[in-house]
Amino acid sequence: MEENQVLVSAKNLTKTFKVKNGYVKAVGGVDLDIYKGETLALVGESGCGKSTLGRLLLRLIEPTSGEVIFDGKNITALNSKGMQQMRKEMQIVFQDPYSSIDPRFSVKRIIGEPLKAFKVFQTKKEQEDYIKELVEKVGIHQEDLEKYPHQFSGGQRQRIGIARALALNPQLIVCDEPVSALDVSIQAQTLNLLHDLQQEFNLTYLFISHDLAVVRYISNRVCVMFLGKICEIGNTEDIYSNPKHPYTYFLLSSTPKPDPLQRKEDKEILSGEAPSPMNLPEGCRFHTRCPYAKEICGKEEPLPRMVEGRMVACHFPLHNSEL
Repeated sequence: MEENQVLVSAKNLTKTFKVKNGYVKAVGGVDLDIYKGETLALVGESGCGKSTLGRLLLRLIEPTSGEVIFDGKNITALNSKGMQQMRKEMQIVFQDPYSSIDPRFSVKRIIGEPLKAFKVFQTKKEQEDYIKELVEKVGIHQEDLEKYPHQFSGGQRQRIGIARALALNPQLIVCDEPVSALDVSIQAQTLNLLHDLQQEFNLTYLFISHDLAVVRYISNRVCVMFLGKICEIGNTEDIYSNPKHPYTYFLLSSTPKPDPLQRKEDKEILSGEAPSPMNLPEGCRFHTRCPYAKEICGKEEPLPRMVEGRMVACHFPLHNSEL
């Protein structure tokens, strides 16, 4: 990881969706930096805004307000032609390998389409040689290039999706739950592949996941989200060993531990109902379920601040909360 060299920066990024009975603020004023060469994991419950934030950073969807700075350029201010040129630098690997690649295309065409769109190679032979080299790197045999997606397993299809994302040699890849649809044994192989490719191509990952064991394995830093807001950002081991935000603590403590000796007899369980994203509470969005909440938590939204080397958005951060 290139120390503190920011590749992507979100500034007060907000996305509000209009729904039948009102509005949903999926992402609410997020500030976030992603450093070159790192894997930043984005975690939280389903519906907390993880995937929406990932797509905002790639400008696959337009923000309601705020900016995204990519490699020094404000991509939210670019027109469609300017944005098209930036597409080479940012790619995405989707969750479902069954629906994210066109079933009518052969492997060679799936990977060749972005190369053709950006006119990367002058001759057909150059492009074919490059594709052969690329599929070998992700563990697909060259003789399978003429096959179609239905002839592959889920893990192999995800490798094809990874090869497509790599084709244009991007700087950033957003991995949106890339292993959640795969068997556990295949998950490990895919994670190891992503790690090896990161080292070889100097990639930066935003790794979106709800699987905390996977996140601990692959990430350098962790960003925890709750109802469209960032609760805590810090180094992976610091977050896992000593979470500072109450939501992070309960999220981690709810995860089953494989070692029976590390399991607690009595787990602390959250009470109360989660707030609706259409009717967000005043103050801290977590205060309605937080056992440590005080009066100020229901009145004032906590601003992110440094606590023991990481950013925490909490009025009363935890101390000595080792799980």
